[in-house]
Amino acid sequence: MSEVRIAAEPRSEFGKGAARKIRRSDKVPVVLYGHGTETKHLILPGHELLLALRTPNVLIRLQGDGLNELALPKGVQKDPIRGFLEHVDLLLVKSGEKVTVELPVTTTGDIAPGGLFDQQLLSIAVETEATHIPTGVEVDIEGLEVGAVVTAGDLKLPKGTTLAADPETVILQVTGVPTSAETEEGEEGGAEGEAAAAE
Repeated sequence: MSEVRIAAEPRSEFGKGAARKIRRSDKVPVVLYGHGTETKHLILPGHELLLALRTPNVLIRLQGDGLNELALPKGVQKDPIRGFLEHVDLLLVKSGEKVTVELPVTTTGDIAPGGLFDQQLLSIAVETEATHIPTGVEVDIEGLEVGAVVTAGDLKLPKGTTLAADPETVILQVTGVPTSAETEEGEEGGAEGEAAAAE
């Protein structure tokens, strides 16, 4: 996985007013922690950080003011309406160190005709080397028939990666297409429930 280098500057002013001032200048207040070191409060350029965070589990090389550290995003707060970054937590990592991250789960192929594909989890927790985080986990669903279930334990994980989630966790399954009678029955049950609630 490639690194994204971002210039960081120390943060000396705190509080809501100071944070708003930072954001108005298109910058983001950031906390860097880990390895038992003293927590560092930093300021990063907002646009560069936003672009970097578009890559899942991106490694960020923080540089500036005597700082040269590698970090992994662990907490991102965004404005719910306008979408700009409000605050980011970064975890200090070292080469060769193991970290727990969420990897996106993608599929290839098509299930057998007559079934419905139901992916229940879009990502899975794994433990992997901090500086060699895989981009994701791929599942081949070609020809899977009704009743097929893929659990976390069935996933073929990249080399050097181990599962951190319960192996029995259902990732995806193939269910039968409901018949018209089942559909009508569900609709009638819903209508009866609504009527009972109205009464």
